[in-house]
Amino acid sequence: MLLTITTEDPRPIYQQVADGIKELIAGGKLAEGAALPPVRQLAADLGVNLNTVATAYRELQKEGLIRVKHGSGSVVASLRSAERSQEELLRPLRTALTQMVLAGLPESKILTLVISELHLVGKGNK
Repeated sequence: MLLTITTEDPRPIYQQVADGIKELIAGGKLAEGAALPPVRQLAADLGVNLNTVATAYRELQKEGLIRVKHGSGSVVASLRSAERSQEELLRPLRTALTQMVLAGLPESKILTLVISELHLVGKGNK
């Protein structure tokens, strides 16, 4: 699994792990039913504490993106089971857009950035 953790990122490490797995799922690199590495293995591969990876897996499980089968490992859940309300999905987008507006970016630049990121994230889901 190709995940990158960086100390320069202001997000906690567990969040970087969870977000990285989300990106792999969204980009089609981790399909429904795909097995995730065991917590200990991923922690060793990333050079982080196993509790950090366990926390990331718990967050992903809470969001309905993975299923954890104790003794059998974790797998990517059906994306249909992770359905959330439109309002819930729009909340982080609004926050990001607000930050861009407050940073002084013109609307045309914001739209270009959003479309560019959508193409990066959406690879494999077309």
